[in-house]
Amino acid sequence: MIIKKLLLSGLFLMASSAFCWAEGLEFSTGKYCCKVEFYSPNIVRVTKWPAEKAFKEEKSLVVTLQPQQGIKVCKNENEYSTTLSCGKLSVKIDKRSGRLQFLSSGQNLLREKSFSFEERTEGADKGSYKVNQTYTLDKQEAIYGLGTIQDGRLNRRGTSIFMEQSNLQDFQYVVQSVKGWGIYWDNYSRAQFYDNDKGMSFTAEVGDAVDYYFMYGGSVDGVNKQMRALSGQVPMFPLWTFGYFQSKERYKSAQEVLDVVNHYRNLQVPLDCIVQDWQYWGSNYTWNAMDFLGEPFEQGKQMIDNLHGMNAKLMISIWASFGPNTLAYKELDKKGLLFDFQTWPQSGLSFWPPRMDYPSGVRVYDAYSEEARNIYWKNLKRLFDYGVDAWWMDSTDPDCFYPKESDYEHITGLGSWRKVRNAFPLCTVSGVYDKQRATSDKQRVFIMTRSAFAGQQRYGSGLWSGDVNSSWDMLRKQMPLGQNYSMTGCPNFNTDIGGFFCGSYNNKGAGSAPQNPQYQELYVRWMQYGFFCPVFRSHGADAPREIWQFGKKGEPVYDAIFTAQHGR
Repeated sequence: MIIKKLLLSGLFLMASSAFCWAEGLEFSTGKYCCKVEFYSPNIVRVTKWPAEKAFKEEKSLVVTLQPQQGIKVCKNENEYSTTLSCGKLSVKIDKRSGRLQFLSSGQNLLREKSFSFEERTEGADKGSYKVNQTYTLDKQEAIYGLGTIQDGRLNRRGTSIFMEQSNLQDFQYVVQSVKGWGIYWDNYSRAQFYDNDKGMSFTAEVGDAVDYYFMYGGSVDGVNKQMRALSGQVPMFPLWTFGYFQSKERYKSAQEVLDVVNHYRNLQVPLDCIVQDWQYWGSNYTWNAMDFLGEPFEQGKQMIDNLHGMNAKLMISIWASFGPNTLAYKELDKKGLLFDFQTWPQSGLSFWPPRMDYPSGVRVYDAYSEEARNIYWKNLKRLFDYGVDAWWMDSTDPDCFYPKESDYEHITGLGSWRKVRNAFPLCTVSGVYDKQRATSDKQRVFIMTRSAFAGQQRYGSGLWSGDVNSSWDMLRKQMPLGQNYSMTGCPNFNTDIGGFFCGSYNNKGAGSAPQNPQYQELYVRWMQYGFFCPVFRSHGADAPREIWQFGKKGEPVYDAIFTAQHGR
């Protein structure tokens, strides 16, 4: 890719600037334009773009707040700077450099250091830019947020991460400081974040402008409040979701699902929801058919009725991809609304490793397209009409194996895949939430999703941290990871209690981990951590996780698990 570089961090002459005054300030020079606008007394939008091109305003996928009318913004100007103030928050524009400084009651909060544009001269994004903005932080200033990064770090100072949604790591482009300010970087492409001696920086692969929102809340809760004011409030989950969820990979028949719930009821151990993971739809060629096509599940509707009769709820697995023999695939394919990159499962046969000589043909749908989201819901409504209570939206990253640069050239409903790649989970989750709410207001929406982007909190969804392995180190990492996620305005987080892969804890053969004292200790401690997460859910592969797998009443491990489930 040939890239033409245009650096925009030098001096500008105010004599050549033109000012427009309302709730903010817009100025331009021979090199770039900048707009500073108060959306509220505590939120300021900053937009910068090359003066050689007109900036085309596009509706944000994340920001729902409109600039408040009647805000009293004062402008003060001297020889060296122009300052806009609203209440305690001020933005100071340096006339010599054009850089911005944010202050509260005259005290420094954050300074810009530089920004740059690198023009993209080829491909689907020709004419756009690789966009950078760098800030200067105080030496000892701690920062938090960004998303679910599996490195065990709480403070993001001194770290670097290339941000692309995946199974184990997800990004919201929100960072906040111990000083009480936060930034939302309004861009959906993959991006590089770093903090080092050169500053704190965001660099997005594709953008027409530097576009970010500065928020001042004075505290962690205050910044979260501002982020939700900017991007949407959190709807209340159904009351039953605050109980205990039992899951595993996977229950293999409708009868097994009913037997598990019945066993819990006979033991008088609290259970509010059971989760049916994948393959209730049959083979991989009917992947995510959103119907009970597998022979052991042909009585799926009756299973749901029976569960409700036992006062239990059902959450069911749905994916962002479809097998070639599904109704959804055929309609989406006819309209050109499927991606071509490799995704899970790669083989049509249920063997491991996958038999690539029998490709599954499974493809991810274009969640950026309103038409595709309508088709998705039209098929999902079958399960909704059967009485399914909640959605387990898996692979909302989505799974993308061995991506080529050409994959990012694919044109979606909102531009190139490169341009909007990281907003995929937001779009697919919003489609289900919006369509269910439009269909019926008789029950609240509850969605569990493996991936999330900024603003997703408004769609009745909670994130889990992906297919984590079973280890003490991984349990330790879930704690700062969950806290950083919650500091992006998204409060609902949980993990697979006990870890998804038991691995070496199955020391006496497949499925033996629950009888292994070492795994029992890890599981109990993870269960106790899970008790304090917004969603309390056990899940995993290669070993069952129901309470009776760990012993019986009167034994310490069983009683510890019972205490947690009963206390919830």
